[in-house]
Amino acid sequence: MIQMIALDLDNTLLNSNKKISRKNEDILKKLHSKGIKIVLCTGRPINAVWPYIEQLGLTEGQDYTITFNGAMVIRNRDKHLLFQKGLKLKNFDLVHNFAKKNDLPLDILDFEKVYELTDLVKSTYKEVLNSNLEFINAQFNELPDKKYSKAIMSEQADKLDWARNNMPEEVQNYYHIVRSQPKIMEFIQNGMNKSVGLEQLLKHFDLDFDNLMSFGDAENDIEMLKASSLGIVMDNAKDDIKAIGDDVTLDNNQDGVAAYLEKYFKD
Repeated sequence: MIQMIALDLDNTLLNSNKKISRKNEDILKKLHSKGIKIVLCTGRPINAVWPYIEQLGLTEGQDYTITFNGAMVIRNRDKHLLFQKGLKLKNFDLVHNFAKKNDLPLDILDFEKVYELTDLVKSTYKEVLNSNLEFINAQFNELPDKKYSKAIMSEQADKLDWARNNMPEEVQNYYHIVRSQPKIMEFIQNGMNKSVGLEQLLKHFDLDFDNLMSFGDAENDIEMLKASSLGIVMDNAKDDIKAIGDDVTLDNNQDGVAAYLEKYFKD
């Protein structure tokens, strides 16, 4: 029995205007009122997606969000942490050196803000993300030695294609590297993904992946889609992502989430 629904945001629940449509909102609120857990799964911190949480009414005592692509599971109402994993600054040496050698940008994220590295070429992450996240200019060697969530390389899609194809094996093997959007490539702790955070949350509620339905469209959704009892892929996803899902729904501009949920949970 499906008791939890996990939702990627960009190009999945959100339309091209970065909005949750009224149709998607209504069906998710209806299912939430019936006791089904609605969980947003994103690479962003919770404050960057808070308007969506409020719009869906996910502010009750047992509402959680998966953030930083699985590295943090946080209770929405009081920001209580259920789970958190991170990397030390030295763990980003390899990707920083690669970026510097090849005139590529890099941003380093802790669990609250973004450090835009000024010793490299300028990043486009702030413009592409278009969020209320705090951005701080800093050189890599000036960053404090603490835990960070990930690194972001934000550039034109063709330059990121080049970077991925020309990346040394030691860089490729050291990180879990995913394209969350065509212009964003993420460098995460190896073995970390959305399914890791979801597993922690499912255990918290004495559930397992048999109770999970998920929706996604991109590389950083693959593990979540595969692990779920039902992994639903948006029609706007690439064919290789569609191939790993259990079903395909309408695209994100056609209320694909609502269309599938209305069909699945019809009375």
